Amino acid sequence: MPQGPITIRAATGDDAAAIAAIYAPFVLSGTVSFESDAPDAAAMRDRIAASDGYYPWLVATSGDAVLAYAYATQFRDRPAYRYVVETSIYVGGATHGQGVGRLLYEALVDTLRAQGFTQAIGVITLPNDASITLHEAVGFRRAGVYREVGYKQGRWIDVGFWQCELNDSAIPPVEPKPFSVTGVRRD
Repeated sequence: MPQGPITIRAATGDDAAAIAAIYAPFVLSGTVSFESDAPDAAAMRDRIAASDGYYPWLVATSGDAVLAYAYATQFRDRPAYRYVVETSIYVGGATHGQGVGRLLYEALVDTLRAQGFTQAIGVITLPNDASITLHEAVGFRRAGVYREVGYKQGRWIDVGFWQCELNDSAIPPVEPKPFSVTGVRRD
């Protein structure tokens, strides 16, 4: 539970241990993540650093506590996809249902719009009503489903794709700005 006002800010390497702690239960006891081993703080620090100031990593905090994190990554490896990002969000267990995830995800979407990306893709293991509700609350719409593409915890899992239009797809497209230029946005 938040112990004061919620602050949304850029994640730093110093947040890596808290981010790893939030993520671990999703890896170890559920099917939300397809990873099988929970990354430690060093691995999370490397992931944050790998964004190289281009893709945002954000945290929601209350006091000194990191309650949730969200980030964007490259959608696909080919140059034609550089205007599109894939997004992820993870909310700590005690914080679920408190509105923190929505505040954080709105900030991520606003930041990506300010950067100039055209589309955001959210990938959701199914079923996951809470994640679907959150994505749709911030403007994502169902784009499709891949059937039985992940195998974890003794069963095949469907993966849904939700898509959010961030900016018009201009011709020619405008190159997105690095996160290091725009910073966190709340529009």
